[in-house]
Amino acid sequence: MERRLAIKQILFLAGGMALLPSCLRDTGKSSIALQTIDVSLDQEHLLADISETIIPETKTPGAKSLNLHLFAIKMLDDCYAKEDQELFFKGLDALQDRSEAQFSRSFQKLTVPEREQLLLAIEKDEQAEPAIKKFYDIIKSKTIEGYLSSKYVMTNLVVWELVPGRWNPYYAVKSA
Repeated sequence: MERRLAIKQILFLAGGMALLPSCLRDTGKSSIALQTIDVSLDQEHLLADISETIIPETKTPGAKSLNLHLFAIKMLDDCYAKEDQELFFKGLDALQDRSEAQFSRSFQKLTVPEREQLLLAIEKDEQAEPAIKKFYDIIKSKTIEGYLSSKYVMTNLVVWELVPGRWNPYYAVKSA
């Protein structure tokens, strides 16, 4: 009878140890593992809002529900040089500063038309500082790239035909 109790206690202990890392996770860190850059949770939420402004949710899922901001962060971490990463985060801070200066609110507290207006102004501004231009170029291109290569688009919107096409055995052949 004591063996059953010992096995039950060992299983509870193993289950608790399996859940322990999720309980000890730092709440201020990004939700994905990164190699070279350090993204806070606030920055991650800000990037999610920016991505959602670029590809909003309609009848199809938007950028937030497809986690395209995480794709953009991971691509920035893996594929960009250190200088580009630094420019990206300087541009992210510059976007927040521009939002504060123009609307007296942070980007996350803006309405959707105000967000669109701010991002369009950055896109059209030729004299914008290089950091904010680099940031906008990276986040927009990676958001679009992530959307076009997402599971949703590849399974629901893109119709794939294998090369050379379907074989129809009942196709009438003309004699020569």
